[in-house]
Amino acid sequence: MGAMTFTTFALVRHGQTDWNAERRLQGSTDIPLNAVGRGQARNAVAALSGYGWDAIVSSPLSRAAETADLIAAGLGLSVARRVPELAERSFGPAEGLQAGPELDALRIPDGFRGAESEDEAARRGLAALELLAEEFRGRRVLAVAHGTLLRVSLSRAIGRTLESIDNAVLNLAHHHAVDGWQLEYFNGERVMAAV
Repeated sequence: MGAMTFTTFALVRHGQTDWNAERRLQGSTDIPLNAVGRGQARNAVAALSGYGWDAIVSSPLSRAAETADLIAAGLGLSVARRVPELAERSFGPAEGLQAGPELDALRIPDGFRGAESEDEAARRGLAALELLAEEFRGRRVLAVAHGTLLRVSLSRAIGRTLESIDNAVLNLAHHHAVDGWQLEYFNGERVMAAV
């Protein structure tokens, strides 16, 4: 099978926000990038410029959308569209909270009361990525989304639990219609040989 049957994805978490810096759960709350985050987005261009991207997509939440816009500008490209299913996992009433008793009171085995479960978020995120893989079969897609959504979706895709994803670094995955997903870079580090 030729390499062209693979769809290559850069899966990039947005740059930093004030809530990230304060270690608050963001979820579906629309918190904008801060100055550090804008710098991280611009700095991500170097690692992404070695690939010819056929399409750039992002979550509609502003922190991901602006990260995608800054990366696209740096690459001389434009963002094709926002994909609602790539929005962050909803943490419900836990959003905005930091670690502590108030957050602990909301904890249940798979997350937080009133929140989207990890399994629901993983299914939603992976389904969105697989639709993109079909649409852009054999091409290269840069998708800017969110730490938890990408972590649980990728963990489900490759069948092992991944650690948290850093802001605005390269995660490179390949999707094959028959063989499924392979992860080549995670948090900027090579984890397996290129396909």
